[in-house]
Amino acid sequence: MESLSLLIDGFGTALTPTNLLLAAIGVLLGTFIGVLPGIGPAMAVALLLPVTYGLDPIAAMIMFAGIYYGGMFGGSTTSILLNTPGESASVVTAIEGNQMARRGRGSQALAAAAIGHFVGAMIGTIALVLLAPAVASLAVDLGAPDYFAVMLLAFIAVTSVLGRSRVRGFASLLIGLTIGLVGLDEITGQSRLTFGSLALADGIDVVIVAVGLFAVGEALWVASRLRHTSGEPIPAGRPWLGREDLRRTWKPWLRGPLIGFPFGAIPAGGAEIPTFLSYATEKRLSKHRSEFGTGAIEGVAGPESTASASASGTLVTMLTLGLPTTATAAVMLAAFQQYGIQPGPLLFERESALVWGLIASLFVGTVLLLVLNLPMAPVWSKLLRIPRPYLYAGILFFASIGAYAVAGQVVDLIVLFVIGALGFAMRRYGLPVLPAILGVILGPAAEQQMRRALQLSDGSLTGLVNTTFAVVVYVIVAVVLLWPLIRRLLPSRSAERDDVTAS
Repeated sequence: MESLSLLIDGFGTALTPTNLLLAAIGVLLGTFIGVLPGIGPAMAVALLLPVTYGLDPIAAMIMFAGIYYGGMFGGSTTSILLNTPGESASVVTAIEGNQMARRGRGSQALAAAAIGHFVGAMIGTIALVLLAPAVASLAVDLGAPDYFAVMLLAFIAVTSVLGRSRVRGFASLLIGLTIGLVGLDEITGQSRLTFGSLALADGIDVVIVAVGLFAVGEALWVASRLRHTSGEPIPAGRPWLGREDLRRTWKPWLRGPLIGFPFGAIPAGGAEIPTFLSYATEKRLSKHRSEFGTGAIEGVAGPESTASASASGTLVTMLTLGLPTTATAAVMLAAFQQYGIQPGPLLFERESALVWGLIASLFVGTVLLLVLNLPMAPVWSKLLRIPRPYLYAGILFFASIGAYAVAGQVVDLIVLFVIGALGFAMRRYGLPVLPAILGVILGPAAEQQMRRALQLSDGSLTGLVNTTFAVVVYVIVAVVLLWPLIRRLLPSRSAERDDVTAS
């Protein structure tokens, strides 16, 4: 009851005209910046950080919350319409969302994403209010073996459900893991695949890889196909969800937070793993499995709801432990510190008004995101009316700007187009792009957690399976790997039963 009373006080703070206006401005700015390839919510918050120097801490945090959610939806918009993720959390959305747009259902995909964000954020924020202490205490108990097991599950789950064959899926994953090796070894300091270039010592930023494989690779692929097609604009479609769409999306909307919030709350979490797992889950559970890869709306609704709930979960460890688990949370932590505030276990006592005002603003920002962006779905989908030669030329231009903005180095542009050529080759030979992205994002983290677990066990492999949580995850991995064999046995058994019944 005390939390509810404090939340009501927080709404009193967040719903003042000034703070409400700042939340709306944050949502709009986040959305507009998020639609630029390679510029996600973290960069948006970082760019706007100096603007808030004259604001009081509560107003600044409320504006940051709006930018966070707006930036996430903006990244989803470019993923759906242009196959160009604005940030890593929206990579999965590009798989089905862009295929829906190509089939003239871009508006429906944007609507499913907007409602998914609303549902995921609402459920995730409610969970933040109710479960923050319990989830934080659980997250502290997870160790290196647990994190490695979860990342291995993400690798196996995604590569098992994508592409024409598992071989192609694992080949794509291997490409991503190789790209993830570029840079200095964090433990030994040894250079790996840098070819003597100091510019590659810090590795290749995931934004450059995602934009290269998706945006540049897609642009090159379309350019190679324009000679065989008319190049006419893609129709935008009707701007609402039909009864069949709602029937197929309400369950993924509700399942998303169950996956996203816990993963967002654990240290070293984020939206990448849960969105990949959400996509794999929806494909397993869908009655329209054959549509996946050609524009299944469940593949948009589930991951978008998951990503939004994960964003709420991220605030659990940031507020209660002072651990930023995403780049945006790290920038928000810097914003706290610029006001002399240190997040941690005592934050809820020392800065109660700030924390509960921020949490209340998450509810407000979620509603504003839906109100402002759902009517704009037909407007955004009109991007598809631009003739494709001009559209993809613009994508290459903004992709180059986004890649250069990461570090301001010309070598990033070279890397961008090399990876873009790789993305074109992967499309040409039928390799799915998503496992490669997953390998780049999670590969270095998985390696770090594996080596940490082995160091704690003096090199013994039992160090990877010395917790109950890790063992349970490995059992799930085994089921995913063996499922094709199990599924082959099940029909034969049912057929034998039919034979017995007939006789």
